[in-house]
Amino acid sequence: MSFSIAISGKGGTGKTTLSAVIVRYLVRLGKGPALAVDADADGNLAESLGLNGVKTVGAVLEEMEKKVSQFPPGFSKDDWLEAKLTEVMIEEKGFDFLSMGRGEGPGCYCYVNSILRRIMDVLEQNYPYLVMDNAAGMEHLSRRTTREADILFLVSDHSIKGVQSGARIAELARELELDVRKMGFVINRVPGEVNPVIRQKVEETGLGIIGSIPEDGLIKRFDLEERSLLELPEDNKVVKAVKEMVEKSL
Repeated sequence: MSFSIAISGKGGTGKTTLSAVIVRYLVRLGKGPALAVDADADGNLAESLGLNGVKTVGAVLEEMEKKVSQFPPGFSKDDWLEAKLTEVMIEEKGFDFLSMGRGEGPGCYCYVNSILRRIMDVLEQNYPYLVMDNAAGMEHLSRRTTREADILFLVSDHSIKGVQSGARIAELARELELDVRKMGFVINRVPGEVNPVIRQKVEETGLGIIGSIPEDGLIKRFDLEERSLLELPEDNKVVKAVKEMVEKSL
């Protein structure tokens, strides 16, 4: 059974960057392979990990709907999908990658989310670590694509609005009685120390700050140069902060 790490939060807070650097840490840890899942229909975790030409589960599902009438008798959608999964799973050194994408046309996530749940139930048995980069906001919780996790990182930028958004996600997780064993805030892009006002806001949620990630110009440069965050040097301050945070959480 995987140790599962789910990452959630308000859009633009740096969830994908955090997810990629966590994957980097697990790869360097050498206890993989880890499974990295981009569960955001508009996500770019693949690019952050230096992957190109990624095919999504959503694209495969759309292809299946076009071909289902041609299936031979007794050949189910599940059989076809299982056979096609090898096309969307990317195997890299130290980690495997799966992108969910979007399914059933513009704006509809119902079927792709149900497929995601079933896929994850099977796949997570085969990996010591699972990292899931979720869509912004609370849809992944309300649709239960994140049903259980050993730890849920609520990512906020260094702002009150980011903390408030994370608090709403935490509250919904409690209301849905999801099997989340631990959750807490990660304050991202911190200019120096976390502002006491933001610390107070976090305390009011009943949760703690699991980690704080400093502002870092190298992350911005890697983005501009379209470089994989797996290539970040070991002495990078974001890498160090994530390593310390994850080691406390495992």
